[in-house]
Amino acid sequence: MNAYELTRALIDIDSVTPNEERVGDFLFAHLVELAGRTHGRVEKIEVEPHRNNILATWGKPIVTLSTHIDTVPPFFASREDDTHIWGRGACDTKGIIASMIHATEALVAEGVRGVALLLVVGEERNSAGALHAAKDNRGSRFIINGEPTENKLALGSKGALRYEIVASGKMAHSAYPHLGESAINKLLDALERIRKIEMPNDEVLGPSSLNIGTIKGGRAPNVIPDDARAEVFFRLVDSGDSLRAATEQAVAGLAEAKFVLSIPAVRLGSMDGFETAVMAYTTDIPAFGGAWGQPYLIGPGSIHVAHTDQERIPKAEITEAIQIYQNLVRRLIRV
Repeated sequence: MNAYELTRALIDIDSVTPNEERVGDFLFAHLVELAGRTHGRVEKIEVEPHRNNILATWGKPIVTLSTHIDTVPPFFASREDDTHIWGRGACDTKGIIASMIHATEALVAEGVRGVALLLVVGEERNSAGALHAAKDNRGSRFIINGEPTENKLALGSKGALRYEIVASGKMAHSAYPHLGESAINKLLDALERIRKIEMPNDEVLGPSSLNIGTIKGGRAPNVIPDDARAEVFFRLVDSGDSLRAATEQAVAGLAEAKFVLSIPAVRLGSMDGFETAVMAYTTDIPAFGGAWGQPYLIGPGSIHVAHTDQERIPKAEITEAIQIYQNLVRRLIRV
């Protein structure tokens, strides 16, 4: 399969987190065939039942190409036109996987060794695959992580901080509100305090940001609500310590801030000859914890259409990425 055909084949396998088993099996079979022709080795590494990382190696890894195989919901199948391939995961990250595989195939065909492909589960939820891979003692000196950057080398990426804000109250008949205590009112007041937190700013990564992603609560329009909760998500430009303290202080007396996840912002490797950018999203790189080497971040496609019903990837960028990944691997192996 050429890179466009492989991209579409991958898109057409539903791999919404945590349903990665089928796409993992497809990739394993595809890479076993490639490794058999080029003296490589491929293995499934169980992260959880029915969820496997796929690792392909050609010699002891010096440079690892890595990305994730899961997608956000909802699944929708592929289509293409003259310039783009469309579908869930087109740019995040099925087209990237195809580019990495074709780049690796070209490299090993010319005799390059010391290259690996590490395809992981769970990035869209909690980086389960990367966290598992971080425990592996076979890591490389460099890792090239694939996410949609429009083929620009990322100078850094923002981190993530998630909380569930939970407010408790007392049920009562809505005609007698003085007999109850509204959890929704308490939650709204807590969220208003969170919205007023002064956000850190970084000269390279830019400003932190806040998204109130979900709000749930109440039982019926005529019942004073005894429970309400919201999920909040900060994009970090630092370690997140100051925002953690500010969030917990903001909700004190109104609600409980249940900590979910914290991933610090990261600064990334650069290299002469590449256009650069800063990414506002979070990647698997912090979860690897340095176990697979110095990180670089680059891939075809735009993050602006990822996670949307218009997700797509330019065919020209898939082709360009195949050459970019080869170039990066060659340069890093010579370091």
